[in-house]
Amino acid sequence: MVKNLYQPKLIITTCSVMLLANVVLNAKDSVLDTMGTELDRSFQALQEQDEPPYFLSYEITQDEVVSINGAFGQVTGTEKSVNRVLDVDIRVGDYFVDNTHPVNAPFGGLGDIFDLALPSIIPVDDPAALRTVLWLHTDKKYKQAVTQLTNVQSILQAQVEKDDQSGDFSQTPTETYAEETKDLIVDEDLLKRKIRLYTQFFSDVAHIRSNSATISTDIETRWFVNSEGTRIKVSHPYFRLIISASTKADDGMVLGKSLTFEGTSQESLLQDTQIVTEVQQLIADLKALREAPLAEPYTGPAILYGRATGVFFHEVLGHRLEGHRLKDDDDGQTFLKAVNTQILPESISVVFDPTVEQFGDVPLLGTYKYDNQGVKGRRVVIVDRGVLKGFLMSRRPLEGFPTSNGHGRKNAGYLAIARQSNMFVEVENPVSYETLKTMLIERVTQEDKPYGLIFHDIQGGFTTTGRTIPNSFNVTPVLVYKIYPDGKTEVIRGADLIGTPLTTFSRVEQGADDYAVFNGMCGAESGWVPVSTVAPSLLVSQIEVQKSSTSRDIPPILPSPVRPPADRSIHTH
Repeated sequence: MVKNLYQPKLIITTCSVMLLANVVLNAKDSVLDTMGTELDRSFQALQEQDEPPYFLSYEITQDEVVSINGAFGQVTGTEKSVNRVLDVDIRVGDYFVDNTHPVNAPFGGLGDIFDLALPSIIPVDDPAALRTVLWLHTDKKYKQAVTQLTNVQSILQAQVEKDDQSGDFSQTPTETYAEETKDLIVDEDLLKRKIRLYTQFFSDVAHIRSNSATISTDIETRWFVNSEGTRIKVSHPYFRLIISASTKADDGMVLGKSLTFEGTSQESLLQDTQIVTEVQQLIADLKALREAPLAEPYTGPAILYGRATGVFFHEVLGHRLEGHRLKDDDDGQTFLKAVNTQILPESISVVFDPTVEQFGDVPLLGTYKYDNQGVKGRRVVIVDRGVLKGFLMSRRPLEGFPTSNGHGRKNAGYLAIARQSNMFVEVENPVSYETLKTMLIERVTQEDKPYGLIFHDIQGGFTTTGRTIPNSFNVTPVLVYKIYPDGKTEVIRGADLIGTPLTTFSRVEQGADDYAVFNGMCGAESGWVPVSTVAPSLLVSQIEVQKSSTSRDIPPILPSPVRPPADRSIHTH
């Protein structure tokens, strides 16, 4: 599942914060060494046990956070924190079968859930205290691992052998890399002024029901060590602005829309002219949606416009290319047997590359140097000119794909699995967007349809890949247009884009040259991770739309307490 409501956070530049940052920075230089020393000691000591571990890793994730929130021209809150999470991955058994082997055991994994609910303080500035925390967590995790392995072995004795004999874990080259903790220079007073500026326009109009804005940055620093000798330290800042608003139609339907902006610094993020222009367009879009007619069930030709294509490919294709799913007996395994077969038109290729930091002037959220298993991120061609070539792989192997390709990802507190990074949907021989619209109108006319659809923006969605319920998707457009044979367009509301993956991808016909970026957060078994998709508009010969869920609540009876002024000039400084 993907959404674009991720709210990374911000560090300020007061004297007290900067002094604290310097103290912590000097102490952080020893964190990798301390982790490595304790890991080696614990790993060697545990070799004396009846079930010695064959692998051990520590990862500490630190988030230095400040986020500033506002609405209707006012600052509503500021959050500041430093959070650290320790993850211990200890494996007993062997590379073929270990304690992480998935089995359908009752109440499996409850210990891990409880661990997440009881985080410990991770003292990175005190080597002795840090080693004590690592020791206690390693001891606890080792005992859990031995119990898990016993359960796995017992259950496997009562099951038939799987077709996939690729094992539970793969070997990978040792990596050594360390970078300095990133400094973040932010003017908190300036950010508050920007929050007031960007949200004041929502007070000027009667149809806005709610709005919010968050300027946020998260300096995420990760230290990773394992028993194979890998030692990694990376530090990455996230700057982001999210502006959201909603309105309510007369029939009770709540309609919302969000804007997101990314930057590599405070200055690059806060581009007033662009942001104010898009805020005013958002207000106009919500007014149009509030007054728009309801969508009806529909099948026929459509265009996915830029960002909408990105969300669509992420949900419908990307999740079905994550290698760990294809080993799960309960998964639909849509593309497991499709390697070297055509799944998309010959003009379309799909590449994942976490090493690309931005597209044009837009930073990509799915960027990283090393994944959460200490494997270097790399470019992976998954679909080459329509032909499926492979899958996204963590260190959990798959038959025919024995090694990781740097996509073992997770949020702090979870076990890493194969996840998406930066997806690039590349089109050979693209046409202009205007040509694509002409092709859509021609399709509508040929099929004697009353209209086609243009999905201009999609905020998120979800997909199901299992077998017990239909293997399908449902993505949520927020701005959809009917386009009639004469070229006229009309906004509609309440349309959900639904379908099944194999059928839908077989209907993709042509791509445009108007590449756009979707940045968001994807939620799955290993938590929320940042992702990006770069994709152009696409013509699809047939899609299916169903009516969205709605509400019967009447719009607010009381008038807004903020009376729209007669005139308000826009100030961008």
